[in-house]
Amino acid sequence: MEIKEIKLSEIRISDLNTRKDLEAGTEDSSLIDLVNSIKGKGLLSPITVRKSRDNTYDLIVGQRRFLACQKLGWASIPAIVRDFSDDTDATILSLIENVHRADMGSMDKARAYRAIYEKYKDYNKVASETGVSAPTIKKYLSLLNLTPSIQERLSTSDGPKGTEALSKLAELYKPEEQEGALARLSGFSQQIQLEMLKRSGGDLTKLKELKDQALEGAFDIHRCRSLDECVFIPQELLGLVKQVVKKFEDEGDTQTFKDWVKKIK
Repeated sequence: MEIKEIKLSEIRISDLNTRKDLEAGTEDSSLIDLVNSIKGKGLLSPITVRKSRDNTYDLIVGQRRFLACQKLGWASIPAIVRDFSDDTDATILSLIENVHRADMGSMDKARAYRAIYEKYKDYNKVASETGVSAPTIKKYLSLLNLTPSIQERLSTSDGPKGTEALSKLAELYKPEEQEGALARLSGFSQQIQLEMLKRSGGDLTKLKELKDQALEGAFDIHRCRSLDECVFIPQELLGLVKQVVKKFEDEGDTQTFKDWVKKIK
C-alpha cells in the first residue's frame, strides 16, 4: 500500500464502488458543500484506488471527494493505492467506508451485501467481514425481493420509508402484490406497518381490514419507561398501566410493577 498523487484523468469510478446513489445521506452535506469545504480547507483524506492492468486506476473509496476535486479543476489527487486479492475484498472496503462515514442508499447496501454473500455463502462470515450483524444483512438482502418499481422509489426523497417494514413486505408478499400492500400501509408509522404486516400473514384481504383498524387507532401505542423497563403498551391497557405506575410512584412497590410488566409482555 502506498500514497501517491495520481492524475484525475487516470482514475475511473469502479463498479466495485458500492455507493451508487450519491444523494442518499447528503441532506446536510451536498456535493457542492464538499466542493466548498475542500476549496477552503483542502482534501483531508485521500481516496483509495487499485491499479488496473492498463495502468489506470479504479476508484474504490472516495467517489464524492473525487467528483468534488473534478469540479474544482484539480489535475491530480492524493490516493492510497491498494492491492486486493479479489473483487469482493474491494467491495467490502467500499461498503465499510460508506456505511461508517455517511448514510448510504438502502438498495446500494443490499447489492453490496449480496456481492459479499455470494462469495462466502455464510451470513456470519459476511457479518465478521463488514462489522454488521447477520440479521441486518438478511434484512437488506430481502429488499432485493421487492418489485423493481418499489426498489427504484427507495432512492427518492418521496419514496417509501422504513427498511424494517419493507423487508417484512418483501418476505410476506409476492412482487405482484407488493404495490397494493404498500398502498395500504401508507401514512402509518413503521412500527404500526410492521404490526399490520405480521398480522396479515401475507394476505392482502386481511391487510385491508387491518388498515381500517389502524385508522380507528387500534394499534396506537405508548412507551412506558421505569426501573430500566421498556415495553410497548396497547391502547386498551394504557389505563391499567397508569394505575400500576402510580402505585409504584406512591409506594415504591417495585415487585408489583415488575409483575405487571411481565403480564403485559
